[in-house]
Amino acid sequence: MHFNIEALRELEDRYRAKLINSLSGFKSANLIGTTDGKGNHNLAIVSSVFHIGANPPLVGMIMRPHTVTRDTLENILELGEYTINQVNVEIWREAHQTSARYDQHVSEFDEAGLTPEWVDGVKAPFVAESRLKYSLVLRESQTLEINGTVLVIGEINHVLVEDDVIANDGYIDIEALETVAVSGLDSYHVTNRLGRLSYAKPDKKPDVID
Repeated sequence: MHFNIEALRELEDRYRAKLINSLSGFKSANLIGTTDGKGNHNLAIVSSVFHIGANPPLVGMIMRPHTVTRDTLENILELGEYTINQVNVEIWREAHQTSARYDQHVSEFDEAGLTPEWVDGVKAPFVAESRLKYSLVLRESQTLEINGTVLVIGEINHVLVEDDVIANDGYIDIEALETVAVSGLDSYHVTNRLGRLSYAKPDKKPDVID
């Protein structure tokens, strides 16, 4: 099939949303844990988390336009701290449930059957069932003029991960953690690693190192 720009514009809204969301392929599935100033917990699944830099350790994510109430975004802006919790095979259905539109004072932890976990010095809740999670302090937020989405950039200040999945060089084996990927808006996947490759150099083909 071939969709030109006119054809894309003429598609039914939900069909177009699913089509365009599928184009970027596999994305990370993460649960964003936040709390507001009154102590209400919020948990939302997000597939737009991405690496920005390692020193300082920065992670970005894109949030939907702030034209209606966005509890996760508003909590991040209010308290300046949040957690990112990778989804694994044990909780992918529960994670998906957090995308439902609950009232502001309803905890998605309770509704989805997930457990808040607290770490001293962190204002936002982690997901106890997640096997790789980290907390962040808000460093920057920008509303993108092109479509009103909001870029949120945080600096990592705590990382919680199982000891035996970190290689000697610092690589985290997320496949060993049974981390789940998402494609489109509602399709969840496990992965099959082909291998790790050595650092690429102009005069040498890479070797498989693991």
